[in-house]
Amino acid sequence: MKDEIPGIGIIGGSGLYEMEEVCDATEYKIDTPFGSPSDTLVGGKLSGRQVYFLPRHGRGHRILPHEINHRANIYALRSLNVRWIISVGAVGSLQENYAPRDVVLPSQFYDRTSHPAAHTFFGEGIAAHIAFAEPISTKLRNLLAESARSVGATVHNGGTYVNMDGPAFSTRAESELNRRNDFDVIGMTNLPEAKLGREAEIALAVVAMITDYDCWKVEEEAVSAQTVLRHLMANAETARKILVDVIPRIPIEPNWPEHFALNAALVTDRKLWPAATVEKLKPILGRFLGD
Repeated sequence: MKDEIPGIGIIGGSGLYEMEEVCDATEYKIDTPFGSPSDTLVGGKLSGRQVYFLPRHGRGHRILPHEINHRANIYALRSLNVRWIISVGAVGSLQENYAPRDVVLPSQFYDRTSHPAAHTFFGEGIAAHIAFAEPISTKLRNLLAESARSVGATVHNGGTYVNMDGPAFSTRAESELNRRNDFDVIGMTNLPEAKLGREAEIALAVVAMITDYDCWKVEEEAVSAQTVLRHLMANAETARKILVDVIPRIPIEPNWPEHFALNAALVTDRKLWPAATVEKLKPILGRFLGD
């Protein structure tokens, strides 16, 4: 099932559930040791490259943020030899100069989630501690910035994404605290993907599409599902244009720092790795296992 040439994964968020631009589309139903991904993956060619598209919330938006099986999603993509992921998602703006329908390419995260055990592949006899000071692939983020500018999007290259649990939106007190901490955007999904992507030695960057001002901007309507939905279609169209432009810019050879993230992360001596855990993590640990 796995392609010899590394592929590019696209995780679509609210409003981006499929991509008609993918040619020769084939569906992949993948079961993982961590359960089922959000939906079947669609593989095909986009701008001449092998891509795999996965709707984060499932087709028809059936899965709440805290219900997403991030480990299964990233594992499934890695098992298909995906070495780059572009993660597209809706976010709220925490700053005056980030307006709805703008694109933010975060460079940092702040974790306000409460499910850390679900944000790692490791354990069960194999300990690993990835370096996460720079949680986003800088090279991929900069390629996305170039593409966003080339398609006419208003783009902010860099910034801090605070990841909350959801599914409720912020209280005004929470929103004001996030602003005082100088965070830029708030969302419910992208940090787990970044952590797991790094453990899977995948270069990942986030295309954060602003839909609202959270609830801090009192002269604006407080965020609601209806507010968000009004901007989703426009944001999805912008995301499609960026993806079509950036895909051919991504290298063929996976030789960025993120592709070797486990070199300095694995702590447990190889001789002590439990066979069952090794088997479970084969797509991730393959290069350490030899023939």
